[in-house]
Amino acid sequence: MDMKLELIMLPVSDVDRAKDFYVAAGFRLDVDNAVGENWRAVHLTPPGSEGSIMFGTGITTAAPGSTQGLYLIVPDVEQARADLVGRGIDVSEVFHDSAGVFVHGHDDKGEFTYPADASAKREGPHPDRAAYGSYATFTDPDGNGWVLQEVKERAPGRSW
Repeated sequence: MDMKLELIMLPVSDVDRAKDFYVAAGFRLDVDNAVGENWRAVHLTPPGSEGSIMFGTGITTAAPGSTQGLYLIVPDVEQARADLVGRGIDVSEVFHDSAGVFVHGHDDKGEFTYPADASAKREGPHPDRAAYGSYATFTDPDGNGWVLQEVKERAPGRSW
């Protein structure tokens, strides 16, 4: 049986500010629905994605900005970064991890941490533009952390 990740709940402190940020980043607004003063849901989808995000009022008790390591897979990280920057989003420079994929975690600003070797973070895309090897990061106004990861060819068993 197939199971597909559909929705990630994001904790935010200001629903309208978050909505404006994600719309500016190019996410499609799917739903903005309020039921009274204590419940509101805003549902948005990144361009080309089947999965979406939701935030609002009365839908999560998580601390605003506490969600980290949200990956957006892109075919060209430099182009994706340029698009977001052109939309007014503050995005890190492109970098790669010379020590390999997934040897790191994320700090409270969405940035990679390198517990084994801090020198593994290198400026620019992966020299071979290896799949899963080049990154850029950004956060929403509350600090929820996103990672752009360049994937030109999926790992075996993974499909688009």
